[in-house]
Amino acid sequence: MKEDKIISVFSVDDHPLMHEGIAALINNQPDMALVAEASDGRDALRQFREHQPDVTLMDLRLPDMSGIDAMISILKEFPAARVIILTMFEGDVEIQRALKAGARGYLLKTMPPTELVKVIRRVHAGKKHIPPEIAANLAEHFDNDALTAREIEVLAQIAEGNRNRDIAELLFISEETVKVHIKHIMDKLGASDRTQAVAIAIRRGIIQL
Repeated sequence: MKEDKIISVFSVDDHPLMHEGIAALINNQPDMALVAEASDGRDALRQFREHQPDVTLMDLRLPDMSGIDAMISILKEFPAARVIILTMFEGDVEIQRALKAGARGYLLKTMPPTELVKVIRRVHAGKKHIPPEIAANLAEHFDNDALTAREIEVLAQIAEGNRNRDIAELLFISEETVKVHIKHIMDKLGASDRTQAVAIAIRRGIIQL
């Protein structure tokens, strides 16, 4: 911590309203200062190098890459970086990926502003933070079989409206293999048909449209 005890905060988000709201909130705190803002992943890494903030607020969805990938880039160069993921989404797969990749906190954008400043202080103090509703979501899917990389590829093709024959051609596998993958996908997701499988996968953050 700096001698003056001010926590330097960096905001990465591509929505101007979020930037304005966060800037007003942070700069209103006696122990915090917003030192930089970025609106995409590449700029986030550049600005982080320049400012090396105490805590980074990272939007999950950025125009050029996911916030998790932007965070991974930062952590490769600065392993001690403290990053809080901010998102509108509760998908358990993305949460698990973010936490495994080194996120110190995960917050929904629907939280009250007072919660955000509390979490910034907690993370700055070396603690982690996951809201109870997100922890419950993680626990609910903890024992689920994860989809394989190939199953996710097949699912993404289904989401784009491709038929089994199209998927087989695109992925250079047989139509029979596609059918086997789809059966496994539906079993693992507890889906009754292809449409429901896609809907569940989007909600859980397995695929994005």
